[in-house]
Amino acid sequence: MSRSAEYKPLLFTTTVRNPQRLKALLWVLKKFDRQILSDDLATNIVAEIIRYGLYRPMNTTAAIKWKWKSSPQGEFADYILNDEEVQYILEHNPQNHKEAGFAKGFPSRFATFYDFPKELGFVYYAPNEPIFFSELGTKFASIYSVKIEGDSIIAQEKYPEYEQQAFLQAMCKYQRNNPFIRVLNDNVPLILLLQTILKLNADPEYNGTGISRQELPLLIFWKDNDAEALYQRIKLLRRQYGYNPSDEVIIDICTKEIMGGEFKKFKPKSIVSEYPDEFIRKMRLTGLISLRGAGRFIDINHMEDGKIEYVLAHYVKYRKYETERTYFDYMATIDSNLFDIHTEAISPNQSEALLMNWLNIYDWESIKHELYNLAERKLSKDEILKLLPSSVRLEFLTALAVKSKLPAVRVVPNYACDDTGLPTSTASGNKGDIECVEHQNAILVEVTMSEGRTQTMMEVWPITRHLEEFKDKYATNDCQGIFVAPSIFADTHRQIKWVKAEDGLTIRPYKITEFVGYLESSMSLYQ
Repeated sequence: MSRSAEYKPLLFTTTVRNPQRLKALLWVLKKFDRQILSDDLATNIVAEIIRYGLYRPMNTTAAIKWKWKSSPQGEFADYILNDEEVQYILEHNPQNHKEAGFAKGFPSRFATFYDFPKELGFVYYAPNEPIFFSELGTKFASIYSVKIEGDSIIAQEKYPEYEQQAFLQAMCKYQRNNPFIRVLNDNVPLILLLQTILKLNADPEYNGTGISRQELPLLIFWKDNDAEALYQRIKLLRRQYGYNPSDEVIIDICTKEIMGGEFKKFKPKSIVSEYPDEFIRKMRLTGLISLRGAGRFIDINHMEDGKIEYVLAHYVKYRKYETERTYFDYMATIDSNLFDIHTEAISPNQSEALLMNWLNIYDWESIKHELYNLAERKLSKDEILKLLPSSVRLEFLTALAVKSKLPAVRVVPNYACDDTGLPTSTASGNKGDIECVEHQNAILVEVTMSEGRTQTMMEVWPITRHLEEFKDKYATNDCQGIFVAPSIFADTHRQIKWVKAEDGLTIRPYKITEFVGYLESSMSLYQ
């Protein structure tokens, strides 16, 4: 007997908290497209997720731990597991987990991995039916190009721009009370967010920076799609407490006033921290919002005003769907008009100016600390940086580091960013990461979080190509590359020497910690 629907705060998923993981999980599942989903197949799919290191249970062998050591949780490992190693993990990590329609154990674990992309219209499945990828899901799953060289996994984001396109399309439509979850809350969170921000920004009493992070729980708990009522409640909150209400005030408003006591007890940290963080991660992936005030406010990304106008013109009114399949078909339909709207471009001068603004927030010691965190693969506790995937964070912090210690150097990062200069993804594969000019010298800085053999296979040849193009762009022979990674593999050193001997191109490799030390002791970026 199914439970009756109730009002709940918005929590997209508890299993795949980092939405960046979805593209890799869907890359694996795409290999099983159109196959009939049985419990055995579901187990085999989880086995493949384990094989590529995307899911890492606790009980392993020393050999497996070594294969996973050089890569972070939730991402492709550097080395693939063989059949015996996968079988060892399946046998030694029984899953005490049960999902409706699936056997207890790994079949149910499959459902927890893929329920959210099902809600988003990427892939549809049901027990004893074919797995079905939508056109949108197929596009999302094709972000990665993955090859196996020996036992090395060479995973590269070939089309990183597809991620934002897919999440923008999905979040424009995502309904709280959809047939997959059947809560009573009735709104489209992205639409409610945009409408509320626009109302707050139009109010002359405020500074036009959107909704504060502390106010987000009200939206997350909100029962309906009445943005005017939500705006008025936030306005009252600001009149009473300014921009700094206590956690207790926010929790009381959410649980007693909005929910009317119809809400089970949750940890205060979930309400005021975990739910908002997860919400911001998902909304940032649409490309439509920016973070302002050192991350205190969530606002409109004005580089995407055209898309926002289109979204509000076409998705404010929405139809309800009674069945999972009809809702999925609605979510899966691509609105090509949305992708045709031009994104405002940032000029090199604007890019550097925005970078300078971030130096008012992050001083050298903060930048150094966060770079060391990346070198040691530690999680960031910073309210903004923790929202950036490690590869994106490394590009951002490296650009900041160069500009901080060598302010005379012109620094132009090529990562995609919002109107504050905060990156939304890494630089695309057809250009270098960070372009630097120092007097008559041009220096291309390339960064990566990859290590080991994967680093050698994935990085040096693209850097060589980018450096040749960079040299032509600046029409100078005084050109060199800098390569920064957590560690530099021995074969990478050999490749770099070969490039120097064969092509006359200088690439200077540094471990992250070495590059920090170089910037602290050098008067020049060019060597």
